Amino acid sequence: MTSQSERRANTIAAITNAAQELFTARGFDSTSIDDIATRAGVAKGAVYHHFDSKEEIFCRVFEQMTAALAGEVVAAAIAGTSVLDRFERGTLKYLTSIAGDRFRRVLLTDGPAVLGWEKWREIDARYFGGAMQAPIDTHRKPQLSAREMQAIGHLLAGAIAEAALVCANSTHRARAARDFTSALVTMLKPFFE
Repeated sequence: MTSQSERRANTIAAITNAAQELFTARGFDSTSIDDIATRAGVAKGAVYHHFDSKEEIFCRVFEQMTAALAGEVVAAAIAGTSVLDRFERGTLKYLTSIAGDRFRRVLLTDGPAVLGWEKWREIDARYFGGAMQAPIDTHRKPQLSAREMQAIGHLLAGAIAEAALVCANSTHRARAARDFTSALVTMLKPFFE
């Protein structure tokens, strides 16, 4: 027998899975609560029972998709044999994935517009902020202060965010991702040699 908490969890999962499919395929503006309820196989009232708004559903979907992407990036990076190799593998995975059809619309296009810049950055930093700073801090050259290295980490995160946007809008997304990854590795080499 299924408990009430299990039914609740199953309903929420059905709603967020349906919403993710629709937001990915159609975008936030072209997806209604009715569409989500129909795709999830639940009544519209059930959607509103668990979520106050379409924006709240989107935030949940955005967070889940960001976590999934972060997991993929870590899995790619961990195979590297050096700090730069891990950075290169992780960055290439990030850029090719976020510019691809699975993540692009939700994470890059609708995310900042629906969530607002501050919330979008807060979620992104929660999953990816430490990915830039930790290797830089660990392998910091003695002539650079911790504050300078922290600034480099922020600049690098900004460069990757810009690269993601350019790759997402490129007619050759995978090639653009490789080009940006290579350029970023070239920029970083002096800090790790």
